[in-house]
Amino acid sequence: MEKLLELGYDMSRLWENYWPNYLIGIRNTLIVAVVATIIGCIIGLVCGILNTIPYTKRDSLGKRFVLRLIRVIVRIYVEVFRGTPMILQAVFIYYGMPYFIDGFTAFQGYSGIWFASLLVVSINTGSYMAESVRGGIISVDPGQTEGAQAIGMTHVQTMTNVILPQAVRNIVPQIGNNFIINIKDTSVMFVIGFIEFFATHQNIVGVNYLYFPSATIEMIGYLCMTLLASFILRKIEKKMDGSDSYELAQADVLTMSAGTYSNPDRGTPFDERNPEAQKSMLREELRRQAERDAAAWEPAMPRGCFPWRGKSDAGTGRWLSAFRSC
Repeated sequence: MEKLLELGYDMSRLWENYWPNYLIGIRNTLIVAVVATIIGCIIGLVCGILNTIPYTKRDSLGKRFVLRLIRVIVRIYVEVFRGTPMILQAVFIYYGMPYFIDGFTAFQGYSGIWFASLLVVSINTGSYMAESVRGGIISVDPGQTEGAQAIGMTHVQTMTNVILPQAVRNIVPQIGNNFIINIKDTSVMFVIGFIEFFATHQNIVGVNYLYFPSATIEMIGYLCMTLLASFILRKIEKKMDGSDSYELAQADVLTMSAGTYSNPDRGTPFDERNPEAQKSMLREELRRQAERDAAAWEPAMPRGCFPWRGKSDAGTGRWLSAFRSC
């Protein structure tokens, strides 16, 4: 118990003296994680789409050669950056580019360190997202692609209007997973001098030698960031899923024959825009009301008389009644 109290005291002292440094580290970590995840998703989307462009033996030789070359390049990129640690990728890019290119100045100064950090994390994220996008595209039923082609859609139209809207929903959990990984993996950028959350911890420990209390603050900080990210991502997924309850729309014959389902909270396009559906609903309601009125009249009729129902009045559903004596 005394050790826990001592740990809490040391952590409170560190936070009191260095909280601005910790917050700056958290800010830098989140900026790199968010921006690199967005750029990585764009890279992965492009690579995933290029890697799934179909071709057949009937296509020209040039088209087949180009598509095969693109797939080879994408495969090499994915395997290299998925199969090597990010810390070594940072070293090779930050120190290797100036080594092989004379006069290379893109990584000079602190702004150059920022640029290198974003570049490394983005490329690494893109290699993982490329496979996630490819898997999301493949997971869509091939029958939908065949149906789109049957109505005359090109490959681009099929991909943008049919496949990608469904594939994106399938890969949203993986996007969130990569974002959480990036929050933690930015800690390796200290090797090129980038001041993020973990580098802040190292700088503070070098001054006061309170390694474990500072590491505990780091652990709590990373845990808070990842839990908040998980909460936000689950909200986004739930929003994309829509309502949990769907029922068959039975108001219109055309809707039922088409197998269209409606969300009770949102209605259907037929309910809002199709006047024929509204007229049909009105006629059905008037018919039911007439039947209820006729049922209410029958017990009150004189003995020996009975109702006679005639034809509907101009198709409005209102029924005429007459009485005949015995």
